Amino acid sequence: AVRFLDGIRTLEAAGVTTYLELGPDGVLSAMAQNCLTDEDGTAAGVPALRAARPEAATLASALAQVHVRGTSVDWEAYFAPTGARPAELPTYAFQREWYWLDSATGAQHAPGDATGLGLGTTDHPLLGAAVELPDSDGFLFTGRLSAATQPWLADHAVLGSVLLPGTAFVELAVRAGDQVGCTDLEELTLEAPLVLPERGGVQLRLSVAGADGSGRRALSLYSRDEDSAADLPWTRHATGVLAPAPAGAAPAPAADLTSWPPAGAERVDLGGLYDGLAAAGFDYGPAFQGLRSAWLHGDAVYAEVALDEETAGSADSFGLHPALLDATLHAAGLGSLVEDTGRGRLPFAWTGVRLHAAGASAVRVRLAPAGRDAVALELADPAGAPVASVASLALRAVSPEQLGAARGGQDALFQVAWTAVPVGPVSAAEQRPWALLGDGHPGLDAVGVRYEAHDSLSTLAGPAVVCLPLSPPTGGEEVAGAVHAETGRVLELLRQWLADDRFTDSRLLVLTRGAVAAVPGEGPSDLVHAPVWGLVRSAQSENPGRIVLADTDGSDASHRLLPALLASGESEVAVRGGEVLVPRLARADASAASAPAWGGAGDGTVLVTGASGSLGALFARHLVAEHGVRHLLLVSRRGEGAPGASELAAELSDLGAEVTWAACDVADREALAAVLAGVPAEHPL
Repeated sequence: AVRFLDGIRTLEAAGVTTYLELGPDGVLSAMAQNCLTDEDGTAAGVPALRAARPEAATLASALAQVHVRGTSVDWEAYFAPTGARPAELPTYAFQREWYWLDSATGAQHAPGDATGLGLGTTDHPLLGAAVELPDSDGFLFTGRLSAATQPWLADHAVLGSVLLPGTAFVELAVRAGDQVGCTDLEELTLEAPLVLPERGGVQLRLSVAGADGSGRRALSLYSRDEDSAADLPWTRHATGVLAPAPAGAAPAPAADLTSWPPAGAERVDLGGLYDGLAAAGFDYGPAFQGLRSAWLHGDAVYAEVALDEETAGSADSFGLHPALLDATLHAAGLGSLVEDTGRGRLPFAWTGVRLHAAGASAVRVRLAPAGRDAVALELADPAGAPVASVASLALRAVSPEQLGAARGGQDALFQVAWTAVPVGPVSAAEQRPWALLGDGHPGLDAVGVRYEAHDSLSTLAGPAVVCLPLSPPTGGEEVAGAVHAETGRVLELLRQWLADDRFTDSRLLVLTRGAVAAVPGEGPSDLVHAPVWGLVRSAQSENPGRIVLADTDGSDASHRLLPALLASGESEVAVRGGEVLVPRLARADASAASAPAWGGAGDGTVLVTGASGSLGALFARHLVAEHGVRHLLLVSRRGEGAPGASELAAELSDLGAEVTWAACDVADREALAAVLAGVPAEHPL
């Protein structure tokens, strides 16, 4: 009998705290660590060599570790071949004042240590802390991801974006399962890709619910950009179910990978594989270019996969390194396991994932069909011992639009929203009379707003408020002509008022009715004065604090609030039903936003103006590829004579669209009418 346990316990009883392993790897150090009974963690195993790590650096590190733990090292012998010699120490004593700030909980916890914050540690590169939820037996795991702190992630670039690989979601879920005693990842569905920003990182939240009657637990994984505003919602990327190991012996692997490669297997030439993937938008760096060799045998693919030297050094920190598992999936395209659509695929739904051994840096893998566009995987170490198994992995095509939305899409989109604000009351005694340009205003008269009517600015002496009421048109006017006349009149008055020193300390109130849409379902009813708002906004930007735009619904309740809103200091106001609304930037509601509904666009004709420009061409391609548009009328000033027009038409035709070019200036009413008249009745606009 080896009696390794007894030997280690005997050494421990004798006071040994440092164990130096002389051998090709750190296997015995790990075994010794498991044999020790010390609870304060003072003992350490130090391997002199580690597999797949530089020998000289590993040996030097081992010597340094035993040295700082109080073991005598013959450094003269170590440095003898180098010519190095001892240097004299300074003649003064070392100054031992501590310059670094201690954490708030005391020096026993290093800054950033999770335990110093009252959290549990996870000892995992992608998860920083774990919190047990006191009102259930659930857990919350937190972490931070960035290409700066985990450089290997930058090697997973898809369609121009750095993505957290789907295999990393599996690794995170398996680690969470270890924490709660669930060895099986029963299912995991990826709902949205996680795009890593070019700078900074993202915050992770992995929640594991309490166990149900069978011990199964639901999990969800969320992320949010660490620089996001506090009101930005978290994005849910994955949901799944963890389950405890079934009673009885572990299921036998579906395939025996000890005999390698399988007899009768046909070797596959992998030359140009990663160049081809890069051309398809999957620009993998060294950490993910792990597929070393592959064979076809029946409907299965067999492959050897290994991490590069730099990434392999951290493999023992993971259950199964995501880059290693991801590289096994690169063999899925070698046989007939998935349909070749010309578009790359990413993991979508995992079923029946179990990890048999942790820390692998190289594996053998068998991929077999498991339904349409789905594969089953068996992974083993280079000796054939089981490492992991996946009952089914469904793969889905990925598009640039999906990744565009994942980069922030709607979450980063803002819109103007009219928001209610409170205004304080202004008594009649506090209100100084206004100067009103015109004959009068019935709405102001009805609520008792005090004003003096004047025909022009020339008769004013510099009042605190000059009110310019702009009444809605009575009907019958030609709108375009009225807009030109009214904006010209207001522009002239603005110039006079701003140039006159008498009004330096005055404010101009431009009062309209129905010129802006401030509430849902409302549209501007005064089309003549709606453009005046744009004109006055320009004057406001050049003369801050001097001009106020106010639009009412014509009610007495709204007119009664005009003196108060002037006192509020707001520059743009809409008053509806006695409520003061002001425009504010607000985050667009991503849930309410949706793709355009093109209805019968497949049979109808879609007209694209500016089609020979870069944006027009991009949009035309998008219509055909993503919305199934089959009849395009492309309009630009030069039509098919524009540079690149014929190439664009050929490209769209290859995608299945019927393309017609028209040379037309859409500002020319008659020319545009002629183009529209040519739209065939069987494919209406």
